[in-house]
Amino acid sequence: MARAAGTIVTYPARASFIWYASLITMGASLLLVPVCREEGKPAISLLDAAFTATSAACVTGLAVRSTGHDFSVFGQIVILLLIQLGGIGIMTVTTLITFHLGGRANLRHRAVLAETLGAQSEPDLGWVLRNVVKLTLVIEALGFIVLAARNLLIDPPAQAIWHALFHAISAFCNAGFSLNDESLMRYQGDVVVNFTIAALVISGGLGFPVMLDIQRNWHAPWLKVWERLCLHSKIMLIGTLCLLVFGTLALLTLEWDGALQDFSLGKKVLVSFFHSMSCRTAGFNTIDLGSLTNASLFISILLMMIGAGPCSTAGGFKVSTMMALILNARATLRGDTKISLFRRTVSPSVVTRATSTLLLFAVVAVLALTILLVAEQSTTSHLESDAIFLDSMFEVFSALATVGLSTGFTARLTDVGRYIIIVLMFMGRLGPISVFVALSRSERTHRVEFPNEELLIG
Repeated sequence: MARAAGTIVTYPARASFIWYASLITMGASLLLVPVCREEGKPAISLLDAAFTATSAACVTGLAVRSTGHDFSVFGQIVILLLIQLGGIGIMTVTTLITFHLGGRANLRHRAVLAETLGAQSEPDLGWVLRNVVKLTLVIEALGFIVLAARNLLIDPPAQAIWHALFHAISAFCNAGFSLNDESLMRYQGDVVVNFTIAALVISGGLGFPVMLDIQRNWHAPWLKVWERLCLHSKIMLIGTLCLLVFGTLALLTLEWDGALQDFSLGKKVLVSFFHSMSCRTAGFNTIDLGSLTNASLFISILLMMIGAGPCSTAGGFKVSTMMALILNARATLRGDTKISLFRRTVSPSVVTRATSTLLLFAVVAVLALTILLVAEQSTTSHLESDAIFLDSMFEVFSALATVGLSTGFTARLTDVGRYIIIVLMFMGRLGPISVFVALSRSERTHRVEFPNEELLIG
């Protein structure tokens, strides 16, 4: 037992692996119960239940069954609970309960929460847990109030309130699940709904360390708030803003005379901004993705790959990873021996981890795409494939980055294809590196050390 506990402290990803696998198993079992199915709809198969539970717990949003029509209210509640637990981390909830019952966090809990919430340097773990849960509930509650007030103007009260609650939690957790089959296309020009959902998504995507850092320094004089933020928070805020602007301008440019041609200028900007935001692992859409050009879909894939922040409700290889690589490239081109920004120096080990993260993310994506293409259309020629390569590529990155956007390919997946997407969603939530660490053997030390020799790079 002591040996097992030691390996979990050394590799906290193993505990996360077990917890998320257990959550998915429990969720799939509940969704199989007839009460979770809407009356008159086909029975939920084991594969459909597993796919839905994985998508919800891993806050992805890809769906093979209609959330609003195939599942009953009880089934929708199960899905929403999976989203909430998966979004803030099931270990966060269980450890907080332990604290309230008078217990203390052991080394395993501390190791897992340090990885989940970025609380390595925080001595008061109880403060971190309470504030993470408090921030989550407050932000979701504010989003719910605004959405409910808006929905009450157009929908019956019960429907308006339930849809507002479901979409508020789904948005903050970057899950992308919607009770509408067309996602949020009915709110395409609705400024209130678009910006409320966007605020929830961006808040959840920044990451808990950034939110806690902002909370600590919120009461400082406005001119000093930025100075007091840690380097990670500054990088995340700058990177997020740049990606939002880039994605918005890219879609506006590429679709001005295409999918956006019939919209007014204001609506074009609103739809472009929402799509740029949503590609960063949110999974909602206010425009038919099938109507976009190949160039727009490829830009969307790039945004999905990057995702949002570490220790957040989002996926991707993370904004901070991208920023670390950009800063390293900038330092190399300038001939600098150290990476410095805002009077802080970035450790070389950060760049090493960023490179490893991106490389492994890309390797997993390429391998999964190859397998998916073989499974879905190995006997069809390119001329007869009907854009399956781009659809498959979009699906793979959407699953691995836990985005949930789809060109409509999800519904056409074979059973083998669905299993592949399930694995990708699971890996995307934990992170490819965490999954491999969780499944790897314990760390080995080598007694023999060989001489160094240089490799030629580039």
